[in-house]
Amino acid sequence: MTTRGKLVLGVLLAALLYFGINKLVQSGVLFKKAATESVLLNSIELPAASGGGRATAAVPLAPLPSETPAGKGTPVVWEVMAWNSQMAGMLANGGPRTTEGSSMAANGLDMQIVRQDDVAKMQADLVKNALDLQSNPETPGLLVSIMGDGLPAFSAVQPQLEKAGTGLQIIPYSVGKSFGEDKLMGPKEWLDNPKAALGKTIACYLRDGDQNIALKWCADNGLKVNPDETTYDPEAVNFLASSDFLVAAEKYIIGKPEQRVKVVKGKNTGVKVDVVADAVATWTPGDVNIAKQKGGLVNIVSTKDYSNQMPNIMVTTKRWYDAHPKQVEALMTAFAVAGDQVKSHPEALSRAADISSVVYGDKDKPGSYWLRYYKGVSEADRNGEVVELGGAKAFNFADNLALFGLNEGGTNIYAAVYKTFGDVQHQLYPKELPTYVPLEQMLDLTPLRKLQDKYRGRTLAPAEQQQFAADDEIRQSVSKRAWNIEFNTGQSSFTPAAEQQLNTLFNDLVVAGRLKVAVHGHTDNAGDPQRNQQLSEDRALAVEHWLEQRSASAFPAGRVQVYAHGAQEPVAPNTTPDGKARNRRVEIVLGN
Repeated sequence: MTTRGKLVLGVLLAALLYFGINKLVQSGVLFKKAATESVLLNSIELPAASGGGRATAAVPLAPLPSETPAGKGTPVVWEVMAWNSQMAGMLANGGPRTTEGSSMAANGLDMQIVRQDDVAKMQADLVKNALDLQSNPETPGLLVSIMGDGLPAFSAVQPQLEKAGTGLQIIPYSVGKSFGEDKLMGPKEWLDNPKAALGKTIACYLRDGDQNIALKWCADNGLKVNPDETTYDPEAVNFLASSDFLVAAEKYIIGKPEQRVKVVKGKNTGVKVDVVADAVATWTPGDVNIAKQKGGLVNIVSTKDYSNQMPNIMVTTKRWYDAHPKQVEALMTAFAVAGDQVKSHPEALSRAADISSVVYGDKDKPGSYWLRYYKGVSEADRNGEVVELGGAKAFNFADNLALFGLNEGGTNIYAAVYKTFGDVQHQLYPKELPTYVPLEQMLDLTPLRKLQDKYRGRTLAPAEQQQFAADDEIRQSVSKRAWNIEFNTGQSSFTPAAEQQLNTLFNDLVVAGRLKVAVHGHTDNAGDPQRNQQLSEDRALAVEHWLEQRSASAFPAGRVQVYAHGAQEPVAPNTTPDGKARNRRVEIVLGN
């Protein structure tokens, strides 16, 4: 992909960026502060993916759109970054401007797609559009696409919109998501021993979606995080601030040390140390540069694992949204039609990639480039280690019902994504993000429900669904964490206090619909060993049943495996009450 891309989506300093002080923020001048104690995050809660397999071709191949601008319809502008999640949107429009024979033209819209990699400029453009609409209601509406987990940060523009008499509004339809291209790359030993990351440093563009991947991985593995990028904590995972995702990769490739002040338990020691980038959170082509120019890093975790972290979310202003209900429904319909085509037919996908090349305007990256990294590839790095590069998914109508929880037995996946990363970034950076806009103020599912009723009973391409073999063991774990789920004494029933932990566990596990879940039950050594063995199994089964009853779509048959260990694997001496309590645990392992 090209220069700035999605790197600024999660920037929690968006309001400051809007006022033109991005350079000060990036340099750290604005936020120099006293030593900060590293944080052990609660497990970051995310919902399940809608699946991984290719959708059945339930719709025939439609005629591909022409290259001739249609020149009629309700005008609207869509600002996008160079991101492969937008393939369905590209095909829907037929080109940078809506073309004849496209689904957008068929639905009465005339859309201009504009590449815009700068989130601060997107925010400024939304404010300007709100003011223009206020003075002239015939002004074309503006939509902008951002990473779903970055919307809490983006919502910092809300005060400016409120001054213009409006606010942010989500279009309740997503054209696709990142599925592998955003990732944490680190030393291979981190795969088997996440604690090896303690005292190491990850280069990334701070407070964006790629850092979110690293933060979730740390949370899931019980690793402390140092939120202060100006210091170094040997007992935590540290971050090396980079001006963009490509610079993050360069910092690893070049290996130039940077000086930090050492802190221990939040206290400044006065000792200065040099740190280098041991790992990188980046996206394509940052990962390609690392592989080809230096190597030595493998994919630790990516949006192929945390596969619902980054849906493509479109936002506009309430002013335009409320005044154009027919156009909103038409827009969603056009995207849905194109989504079925892109998911079902290689010809449609290839055409969408060619359109992407024109829209993004990179002469050295033809349609074949975007197609290659949309699909994702595995290539050997400079040292011969095979790494996965790229990866995105297009959504159709059924995928959106799953994303927003409107399918039978479903969960509002995006609601969990939004709250999850809003909360974790607020926890780490309370001064920079004192609050964020509640999702219910921006999300109206009425248009999606109307379309659901309208198309109920018709044959549509289905949502992708992941299937699991019950006897397929986890071969490579992504995370392992012990959960303090309270059971009634000597029983497998939950105490009332267990409800909060179970809800957190649910959201944490459903992040990755493509990963298997292993539930390991453990007890202390009190009582009969055979009874303890059975009790540990019953408690693990209780967790499995609770998850499956909560959401059959997130936990289909075969996804959850249960293991009973009794008192055989203590993590603390059974000689004290505290040690016994630590041994009475449920451990959750996520993996491939």
